[in-house]
Amino acid sequence: MTSNRRGFLLSAATVGMAGAMPFGGTVRGQGKDKPEEEVGATEDLMREHGVLNRVLLVYQEGLRRLRGKEAVGPEIFHKTASLVRKFVEDYHEKLEENFLFPEFEKQKKLTDLVKVLREQHQAGRFVTDIVLRNATGERFGNAANRDELVRAVEAFIRMYRPHEAREDTVLFPAFRKIVTPQKLKDLGEQFEKEEDRLFGDEGFEKTVDQVAAIEKQLGIYDLAQFTPKH
Repeated sequence: MTSNRRGFLLSAATVGMAGAMPFGGTVRGQGKDKPEEEVGATEDLMREHGVLNRVLLVYQEGLRRLRGKEAVGPEIFHKTASLVRKFVEDYHEKLEENFLFPEFEKQKKLTDLVKVLREQHQAGRFVTDIVLRNATGERFGNAANRDELVRAVEAFIRMYRPHEAREDTVLFPAFRKIVTPQKLKDLGEQFEKEEDRLFGDEGFEKTVDQVAAIEKQLGIYDLAQFTPKH
């Protein structure tokens, strides 16, 4: 594994594609004197959406178990909501709010979309507060509190599926058109510094490991189980 997240991600992609796609540079480890290829700011944000998608799958499985009266403890929801608070809301969304949204507002581009995305970030934090409050042993054992948690998790899933899809397909591609390549590069470096500050080295990989641990606890880590039978 390379010493930083971007090198790791690109190394994995390069191995998986067997060199089929040419890159402007080479990955660290492929040649001592060759530069490492950097991943841009918007690509970083899209990869972080992958973490969010896995969080939504965990939430869905937790709800399924509650509805089916299967065993699921409050810690599943609490650990997941804590990860959402730390990685999604206090890091990923702050990057969007501090660096992407103002650029659109300054240039008067996609302002209606940005307004909704900002409002949804705030709504998501409110919902996470509800999950964290009710995902404790005593409160989770109360039917009314548990129902409140269920409604909050359902609302979170319903909002964030279209939210992240709209960012990936509309906002991020548009952002690449309204800023210079140099600004994109500088932002990518700034994002990495913020990640290191908040999470330490390989913060992204550590977060992915945390999600994977919850998936394993729920028995949904094995990707093959999601393949349709035929």
